[in-house]
Amino acid sequence: MDKLAIIGGRPLFGEIAISGAKNSALKVMAASLLSDEALTLHNVPRLADVDMLLRLLAQHGVDASFEGSTLRLNAKTITSTLAPYDLVRKMRASFNVLGPLLAREGAAKVSLPGGCAIGARPVDLHLKALEAMGASVALDEGYVIAEAPSGLHGAEIAFPFVSVGATEHTMLAAVLARGETVIENAAREPEIADLADCLNAMGADISGAGGTTIRVTGVDRLHTAEHRVLPDRIETGAYMMAVGVAGGELTLTETRGELLGAALPALEETGLHIEETETGLRIRKTTDRLHAMDIVTEPFPGFPTDLQAQFMAMMATAEGVSTIKETIFENRFMHAPELSRMGAQISVDGETATVRGVERLKGAPVMATDLRASMSLVIAALGAEGQTMVNRVYHLDRGFERLEEKLAQCGALIERVKE
Repeated sequence: MDKLAIIGGRPLFGEIAISGAKNSALKVMAASLLSDEALTLHNVPRLADVDMLLRLLAQHGVDASFEGSTLRLNAKTITSTLAPYDLVRKMRASFNVLGPLLAREGAAKVSLPGGCAIGARPVDLHLKALEAMGASVALDEGYVIAEAPSGLHGAEIAFPFVSVGATEHTMLAAVLARGETVIENAAREPEIADLADCLNAMGADISGAGGTTIRVTGVDRLHTAEHRVLPDRIETGAYMMAVGVAGGELTLTETRGELLGAALPALEETGLHIEETETGLRIRKTTDRLHAMDIVTEPFPGFPTDLQAQFMAMMATAEGVSTIKETIFENRFMHAPELSRMGAQISVDGETATVRGVERLKGAPVMATDLRASMSLVIAALGAEGQTMVNRVYHLDRGFERLEEKLAQCGALIERVKE
């Protein structure tokens, strides 16, 4: 199992091109199942999760070819509506093939999902939305068996709480349903609008994506299209926080500040200098130590839960005491004990972590517990004294493209160690 060896204490200087958003790429890839014509996607990151979904799409009969960051998908014929446990269990986003298969073929059998160990993350809202659109849904030995032999129909769906996955899944199913589907209390994340842009390019009729009410008027069929995946806002925020810990100045290209929502002003309040450029963002650390800052994770445009772990790493050496309240996922402070191994002073009480900043962390062997927690350990290591060995690098390979290459070209002493 690969590890990352990092020797801290070197500021970062240079330019990093931000990759396409993993969380968007996976959903627009699933959209290829909705049409018998080709879908060409640009700016697709080469990640373990993308490769895993490609394996699942191949199971359904999708032909795929990669050239650089351009991915061409063609689901001319659906050869199977079964999404087996061995593939779906490894990545939660795989579950989103259920809606497209059901909408196009009238039936699907999909394993219940797996993914990161950060709480229950049930799929009840996904299934209730499909039932509202006329599907019969049953659970059998860990599989969801859904049928809609006469096709899906429009419905009014009001989510009791905001769910990105359920919003995306409902959109994917509704585009081929008869009539209009109205999604209330919809998620507003940038990836939602990106999926809608892709589906509309394929001939769908979606309005309101990015707001709390989304309207989908079903169409008979979708057609060939091209779409460019939006920049990864989580990767953007993570490299900004790396500057906050290691120091220096980075220019992040092919990204946009508005994608970060409340995280952007929060980072500025800690003392990071952030300016827009023609191609992206320039980040500079102007003081030896940042200021402590309290945050609460919330759905977009609030502070994203996927940047909470990285923010905790940055606050570990900030001046003062900060509190971090996690309201999206339970059990998402598993990185706190690992940061403590490096000298961080963190106490966790339920959904709130209190971080008392220290002047500097010290390198130590640490264990990554999930994707975002992995990046928090890398960020902490970049500013720590001595060497840090980050174990379970496969988590990072799921969501950060060419991580060590991008950091090394900006002066970081980082190396992948193969066992």
